[in-house]
Amino acid sequence: MKLRSTLFLVLIVSAHSQTSQDHWVATWTTPQPLVRNQPPAQRPAAAPTATTAQATPAALAAPGPLAGGRGPGSPAQAINLRGFHDQTVRMIVHTSIGGSKLRLKLSSPFGASPVTVGSAHVAIRSTDSEIVPASDRALSFNGKPGCTIAPGTVLLSDPVNLTIPAQGDVAVSLYLPGESGPPASHNGLHTTYVSREGDLTGAPAIPDAITTQAYYWLAGLDVMAGSKAAVIVALGDSITEGARSTPDTNRMWPAVLSARLAANKKTADFSVANMGIGGNRVLRDGSGASALARFDRDVLSQSGVKWLMMLEGINDIGHGDTEPVSADDLIGAFKQIIEKAHTHGIGVIGCTLPPYEGAGYSRPEGEAVRQTLNNWIRTGGAFDAVVDFEAATRDPNNPKKLRPEFDPGDHLHPNDAGYQAMAEAVDLSVFTGKLSQRSK
Repeated sequence: MKLRSTLFLVLIVSAHSQTSQDHWVATWTTPQPLVRNQPPAQRPAAAPTATTAQATPAALAAPGPLAGGRGPGSPAQAINLRGFHDQTVRMIVHTSIGGSKLRLKLSSPFGASPVTVGSAHVAIRSTDSEIVPASDRALSFNGKPGCTIAPGTVLLSDPVNLTIPAQGDVAVSLYLPGESGPPASHNGLHTTYVSREGDLTGAPAIPDAITTQAYYWLAGLDVMAGSKAAVIVALGDSITEGARSTPDTNRMWPAVLSARLAANKKTADFSVANMGIGGNRVLRDGSGASALARFDRDVLSQSGVKWLMMLEGINDIGHGDTEPVSADDLIGAFKQIIEKAHTHGIGVIGCTLPPYEGAGYSRPEGEAVRQTLNNWIRTGGAFDAVVDFEAATRDPNNPKKLRPEFDPGDHLHPNDAGYQAMAEAVDLSVFTGKLSQRSK
């Protein structure tokens, strides 16, 4: 009897040890730019003016200049001004790795007032705003169907059982019952569907949806994954964000890298978290908090982070005519980030800055800074590994410029082919080797 009890105890301990190796890993993330939102304004009871009419669900649904896009009079602009009221937002996220259990991460890092989420659902996406009905799951927060996101906070949903595939699309639906005010958002490269009114979080599709390309209050999606699963955070600016790539096709270089990792059996457990913000800088706040300022929130807080890829600095250099910056300034900031990452056991990969001659803010003085910085990234020995994005994208006939076949016309952001070349420049064996002692 004593022997049986002992064997039973051993089996329990062994099973617990095996399952305890599973851990939460971010399969998708997005950063939120630095926008100090104001509290929600009272909606007018009288007939709306031409400006306020843009913020109403009926105006957003009307044909004309509000039919899509990000420019003046677009749905995104109207939403950014006033937010939502009695509306459902369905956002599409593209996973890196799969899992059998998930949790949602909501955030309002720079909000001005609390935001109430009436209900939240996740499901496997079918096409457009349609979901696979059998996969629909209602989420809870501390056992309740909704939550309130206070300014500056991050909320995790309760875990829910749902098997999601690697490199698949998941629909995340949030219902905003009251006046949300200007939302915490980030421009995305996937279509988001907004209802005219009502809670449609569990609906098979969003009929007559207003479309934007933004994520609202959504910070990440974690999956329960095996012991070998880990996250590679891509910290960067609009080039990492994927500007000028084709929307709804996952052609940003971090997404292409994620697909490469998934196709390789040795690296299939690695997720890529795209933390690129258009206009981001290393040293100063711009359209987002600087890389130095957002490092803890956007890198260290990611579930399962093991590697950091850093492609930053071109916006610091580009604005050097009004806010001077030297290569030494940038190198000093990079060293700070490397040291912080190593303190937390995170390996850091330095990425050289692609060419930018011909871009609106290119200058000979800035080109000298870029070349000095790139030379340090390659030869300084500060990084655990280096990816030479400059070499992958430069024109062999004029190394200061992007290759013509990679240039969509702004001479700064690569096109789909350029992002493909960048992702293919990454040596996947870096992620299967042992981290250096300084990263432990």
